[in-house]
Amino acid sequence: MRTKSVNQPKVNVITLGCSKNTVDSEVLMAQLQSSKFDVTHESQNEDADIVIINTCGFIENAKQESIDTILRFADAKAAGQIEKLIVTGCLSHRYKDELQIEIPEVDAWFGTLELPNLLKSVGADYKHQLLGERLQTTPKHYAYLKISEGCNRPCSFCAIPLMRGDHVSKSIEFLVQEAKNLVKNGTKEIMLIAQDSTYYGLDLYGERKLGELMKHLSDIEGLEWLRLHYAYPSQFPMDALKVMAERDNICKYIDMPIQHISDNMLKTMRRGITRRRTLELIDEIRQTVPDIALRTTMLVGHPGETEEDIVDLLNALDEIKFQRLGVFTYSHEDNTHAYSLEDSIPQEEKQERANRVMEKQMDISWAYNMSLVGTQQKVLFDRLENEHFVGRTQFDSPEVDNEVWVPIDGNYVRMGDFANVQITDATHYDLTGKLV
Repeated sequence: MRTKSVNQPKVNVITLGCSKNTVDSEVLMAQLQSSKFDVTHESQNEDADIVIINTCGFIENAKQESIDTILRFADAKAAGQIEKLIVTGCLSHRYKDELQIEIPEVDAWFGTLELPNLLKSVGADYKHQLLGERLQTTPKHYAYLKISEGCNRPCSFCAIPLMRGDHVSKSIEFLVQEAKNLVKNGTKEIMLIAQDSTYYGLDLYGERKLGELMKHLSDIEGLEWLRLHYAYPSQFPMDALKVMAERDNICKYIDMPIQHISDNMLKTMRRGITRRRTLELIDEIRQTVPDIALRTTMLVGHPGETEEDIVDLLNALDEIKFQRLGVFTYSHEDNTHAYSLEDSIPQEEKQERANRVMEKQMDISWAYNMSLVGTQQKVLFDRLENEHFVGRTQFDSPEVDNEVWVPIDGNYVRMGDFANVQITDATHYDLTGKLV
C-alpha cells in the first residue's frame, strides 16, 4: 500500500495511439510541470501517485489495447499502488458513458478537448501563456507539430470526426512560434501532422494555406528537416509541392494515405477521388518533386470489396511503386457510414488480403533500396542498437519507415547529429552503410 504523497503528486502519463496523441500528451505534461508536478512519461517505476492514460479509439485493435492498459492500472489502483487513475483521449471521448460504468476504478474520464478540466481534476491550473509549450517525449532532435485538430472529411470507415470534431486550423503565427520553441530546444526535424494536413487554413483563412505555412516554417533558422504527413489526396494543394521542390530543408517526402485504388472502393469509402485522378496526382507530384519518396496507407476488407478490387490494387502498386507503404484491415466502427453496411468479409480473409499487399510491397521496397546501394545519403541518427548507429534518410520518418544501420566498429557519430553515409548494402526494409 502506497503512503499518501505529502509533496506535489508524481504523475505518470501513458500515451497510446498516433503521433497526434503524442503531441497532446506533451502539452498535458508541460501544463502539469508548470504547476510543479513531478511528471514522467511511460515510466516503468511503480512510484507514481497519479496515472493519466491518453487512449486511442481508432480501430478495434487500438481500442482493445487502450482497454487492456486501463484495466492494468485499475488493478494497480485496487492494490493501492497508485492513488488516482484518469483516462483521456479518443476512446474516453467516444465511450465515456459506457466505460465509467464498466470500469469504476477510474476516477475521471475526459474527452479530447477537455484539457483544462483534466488539469483542474488533479489540482493544476491551465496556463494560457504556455500555448505552444510542450514537454517532449520523442528524442530531442525530432518532434511532431500538429497543425490542426479534427477532420471534415466524410470517409465511410473513419470514426475520427466523432472523437476529434470538425477541422480547426492553428494560425501560422502560432505554429511558427511553437516550431521556434522546439528548434531552440534542440529539435532539428519537425514533422507536420494533422488528421488532414491538406485542408490546412481553409477554415481559418478561407483558402488552403499549407504551402504558405511550409514556407514560414522552412525559414526558421536551425530547422534542418521539415516533413509532411497525412496529406489527403483529394483537392491536394499543388503550391505545397512547389515549396517542397524549392526548399532544401523540406524533405522530399509525403505521407499520403490513399486507402485504395479501385473506383468501386474509392466511391464506397467516400474518398472524393477516382482511380484516374489518383494516378494523375501521383504523376504530378513526381514531376514537380523529382526523387520524392511517397508513403501511403491501404485499407483492405471494407464492406463491398471484391477480389477484383484487390487485383486492381495489386496491379496499381506495380504501376505506382510507392517507396513506403502500410496496410490495415477494416474495423466495423459504430456510428460511421460504413457501419450501415454488412461487414461480411471474415477477418481471416481481410488479413490474407493485407498479407498479399505487403508481399507485393516487399518486392517494390527491396528494388528501391537496392537502387540506393553505392549512393551517399544524408542521415539523421536516432539511436544506438546492437553495435550499430541507427538513423534515417530524408526519405524516412521515425518508427514507420526504413532505417540506416552503420556499424560502430570504425565509425563514430553522436545521436541527434547528421552525417553523410555511403550505402553499402540493402534489405527489404533497411540500409547498411559506413560514414563518409
